[in-house]
Amino acid sequence: MKQHHDETDPPPQSPSSYDAAVEVARDIQPALNKLILIFQRTAEGSSLTTSQVSIMNQLRLRGPSRVSTIAQAELIRMPTASNALYQLERRGFVERRRDEEDRRGVLVALTRLGESELSVVSGQRASALAEIMRWLEPKDLATAREMSSVISKLADVYRPTMDSD
Repeated sequence: MKQHHDETDPPPQSPSSYDAAVEVARDIQPALNKLILIFQRTAEGSSLTTSQVSIMNQLRLRGPSRVSTIAQAELIRMPTASNALYQLERRGFVERRRDEEDRRGVLVALTRLGESELSVVSGQRASALAEIMRWLEPKDLATAREMSSVISKLADVYRPTMDSD
């Protein structure tokens, strides 16, 4: 399932006030930091870093992309994206190919090996998160399921360069 995002679209305006968001953020932030740390520790033995997984997920969702597009989507600078992609390319998880629409450009694509490794690592991370979440009461787990769409939406729409009113 590839999503198309026109980079010329103006950034959306935030629908909620900053003050209302701060109230919720103050409540969530300490626990979120702790959960992130716990999750990262459970994923330490992974063959891919969190950043590499994120880049590979972008390629899986969007298809072959330019390095600049990947950097923008990942909120990192071009040299950082280039280095991360070089590491993935050395392992055979991504490949560079000419952009057929603009022969001067180069696209980066996920390889079959990359797809396979991403599936394995994503499964391991889902299992690690499930280990954490299984300690919730069924009612709280149901609430977490409802929140998953909100969390996904936040990850998709927010960019630090957006204006906030």
